[in-house]
Amino acid sequence: MTFQIGKHHIGPGHEPFVIAELSGNHDQSLDKALAMVDAAAKAGAHAIKLQTYTADTMTLDVDRPEFLIADADNLWKGNTLHQLYHKAHTPWEWHKALFDRAREHGVLAFSTPFDASAVDFLETLDVPCYKVASFENTDLPLIRKIASTGKPMIMSTGMASAGELEESVRAAREAGCQHLVLLKCTSAYPAPVEEANLLTLPHMSALFNCPVGLSDHTLGLAAPLVAVAHGACVIEKHFVLDRSEGGVDSVFSLEPEEFATLVRESANAAKALGQVRYGGSEADEVSKKYRRSIYIATDLAEGEVLSEAHIKIIRPGLGLAPKYRDSVLGRTLRRGVAKGEPLDWSMLD
Repeated sequence: MTFQIGKHHIGPGHEPFVIAELSGNHDQSLDKALAMVDAAAKAGAHAIKLQTYTADTMTLDVDRPEFLIADADNLWKGNTLHQLYHKAHTPWEWHKALFDRAREHGVLAFSTPFDASAVDFLETLDVPCYKVASFENTDLPLIRKIASTGKPMIMSTGMASAGELEESVRAAREAGCQHLVLLKCTSAYPAPVEEANLLTLPHMSALFNCPVGLSDHTLGLAAPLVAVAHGACVIEKHFVLDRSEGGVDSVFSLEPEEFATLVRESANAAKALGQVRYGGSEADEVSKKYRRSIYIATDLAEGEVLSEAHIKIIRPGLGLAPKYRDSVLGRTLRRGVAKGEPLDWSMLD
């Protein structure tokens, strides 16, 4: 299941691939967007990701009720869909400058296209892979269009049922996608951590025979680190320079220092998984001498018979193992011994 995106190996046994999603947190400022790329690279992001759409490629500019965001707990309540996407979109003319800046830092850059025209545009920029957003994972024509490029595809699962995902995965593979990653995703903004359902990850990997990961909208770092422990090979998290300055996704985005912690600790979490192993590791070997063992507790002469008063089970571990205590009691000493000597079979008849 392992493959490469740029220099990064994606799959089990490799460091998690961590993506900084810039989204619309640039507040329609190219300078701010470039500064975000700089900060994400400094924080250790392996890739930065944009979203490629316009308000008109996403929806219609109408004020019918179904086009108005009215959910009481929605971050964007009161906007029409068209207003939100106009506010949040990344101008297409910025893409090259942002991608070039990422490459200057040695960081991969790619995007989520939301329609066929966005795929055609991104192909002119030679992106290394594509993302499919959770709300678009049932758009089979779009999935086939992306898959036809032959580039790796990272798809958020969001609200999709197993049956819907089966259709999407089949469409992608039949259209030419050879390398696919599925990201567990809760399509709420922010997402309640108790609804992350990260036990789905190993099941999803086995069901679709592909690497899996997490597109995370929860607050903090608990969910992505637990995801790594359950097999996540890719972690995507929204990025912001300063939450206090606002931004359409700032509430559930990580600031640079937090993102750096995510990159570092997700790598450590993957290393900690290791392999199934009992007994000491190489690092443990030096500590074995601090186990308990049997020591002589008092000075004794040759020919004396060992009793419980003569020995003690203590640290360090250079004497006979504690399990031999009953076997040595009642044995005769072959030579004189001093208090503090580790008991050895050679001392006994």
